[in-house]
Amino acid sequence: MKPIIAALLAGLFLAGCAGANLQGSAAPQPAKTVDPARLYTGLWHEFARRPMAITDGCVAGATQYTRGEGGAITVLDSCRMGTPSGELKTIGGPGEILDPGTHAKLRVTYTIFGVVPVVRDYWILDRASDYSWFISADPTFKDLYIFVRDPRMSPALRRQLVQRAAALGYDVSKLEYPELPRR
Repeated sequence: MKPIIAALLAGLFLAGCAGANLQGSAAPQPAKTVDPARLYTGLWHEFARRPMAITDGCVAGATQYTRGEGGAITVLDSCRMGTPSGELKTIGGPGEILDPGTHAKLRVTYTIFGVVPVVRDYWILDRASDYSWFISADPTFKDLYIFVRDPRMSPALRRQLVQRAAALGYDVSKLEYPELPRR
């Protein structure tokens, strides 16, 4: 009985954290329109993120977007525990574009323990013209993520992405840079 109670309490805690994303709107508005067929498809590697309990010990983070019929988007977030070859952790759910026409605001409904829905909003604040990177955040200015298509980046691109996040108003001193997969 205790594992079930612990699981329910963890799910409620995560749901409460996710619900906080729906309050207020302090983050900057997305800078560019997004082509859903180019951004919300394929594998993206997590270059940098703000620390959070759910990602403690996670490296080689990634998000896989899959497009379905009628423009449906499925999101699968993953990471490896400790090292890029460590145990795989995943969480996923359906995504819904909140701003048709601009396509830069995505709501994902994850399911924890198969029953507890957790809703997260992600705004694409900026992206490369060639869709090689994007900067994403929640609308409350709390979470920040930088994703790249290719985990092999030049030091110049690394600096550019961090400087762009700082220009958007984020405290980049709080970013963590989990180890990326080797290619």
